[in-house]
Amino acid sequence: MRRIVVVGASAAGLATVETLRREGYDGTITLVGEETELPYDRPPLSKQLLAAEWEADRLALRTSADLAALDLDLRLGVAATGLEPGTRTVRLADGSEVPYDGMVVATGVRPRRLPGEGAHVLRTLGDALTLRERLSPGRRLVVVGAGFLGAEAAAVARRLGAEVTLLEPAAVPLAHAVGTEVGHLLARAHVDQGIDLRCGVTVTEVTEEGVRLAGGEVVEADEVLVAVGSLPNTEWLRGGGLALGDGVVCDEYCEAAPNVYAAGDVARWYNPLFGTSMRVEHRTNAAEQGMAAARNLLAAPAARRPFASVPYFWSDQYDMKVQAYGFLRGHEEVAVVEGDLARRRFVVAYRRGDRVTGALAVGMPPRVLRRWRQAIATEADWRETVRTEARAVS
Repeated sequence: MRRIVVVGASAAGLATVETLRREGYDGTITLVGEETELPYDRPPLSKQLLAAEWEADRLALRTSADLAALDLDLRLGVAATGLEPGTRTVRLADGSEVPYDGMVVATGVRPRRLPGEGAHVLRTLGDALTLRERLSPGRRLVVVGAGFLGAEAAAVARRLGAEVTLLEPAAVPLAHAVGTEVGHLLARAHVDQGIDLRCGVTVTEVTEEGVRLAGGEVVEADEVLVAVGSLPNTEWLRGGGLALGDGVVCDEYCEAAPNVYAAGDVARWYNPLFGTSMRVEHRTNAAEQGMAAARNLLAAPAARRPFASVPYFWSDQYDMKVQAYGFLRGHEEVAVVEGDLARRRFVVAYRRGDRVTGALAVGMPPRVLRRWRQAIATEADWRETVRTEARAVS
């Protein structure tokens, strides 16, 4: 295997190429990235960068010298447009073709949009800088979607003095993931900060005045941010022989086809720890999966290792630090295992079947949550791990 192509130059792609070199691979590595910037970190876009606490140069994951030391065939500012499995080549938007013996797909996701023109999204450095220029005291911002991205941006905008309306189609934000009571608590923090939070409403389009709701009402705004989820960037792979279904479908080794792997937000892989297929859009997962894909691509079949990760994410909203481990969706029970919900300082654990599958903390130091990560990783029994006096919540 003398030629490896990594398509996607963000966290997952960078982790892949660095691991390939660290593992001793000395062949040609082509790293393709649609954006012109060197690889940069995305979580600060809705936090420190949007709040103008950081400038763009602090987001760089590596310097030019670091990348040069990897001896890459670096193709930035050009998108991949097609995959030819017969000739084992990747077509690029500039008309060139790159041959490969092995490949890792790390093309990430793009934001979902709503009908109409003029709304912001928040995925790239340019997106964040453009929105930041428009936020100022008294400016009216409508945020569509009260998931973690929308909630973080709303919190930053409110702190900057903007008048914020947060619109969410669900009855309780994030209830499907974190549970109803925890969702209520996170939502209450926005209301306490003066945000106009409206749940159970559907936005049908973006208008010149703001956004239009399903009932016809127009919510006026100077700026609109749409944060209603994302779509995996797989269109360029159609006809390329890979299984596509809400991402690039992979096995437990992150392999999608012989010598073709996927990593990061675009990868839907079978996680044997939870016994299910999942696609995880978290920064830590992107780096870990990129490393795993690189090692498995280089390894002999018998030496490959399943990617049985415990997903981790964090969110900063006002003075709340939210952290979570595991697979929270589809939980059957939630219990407070440390602290107090009312004080916004607690740990809750999540159950599926007879085991601990997730844990979420608000306002707690990281060390408090680590033992729950261990419980998830070792498939700990719920009854033995969660104290009988722990308070069940919805």
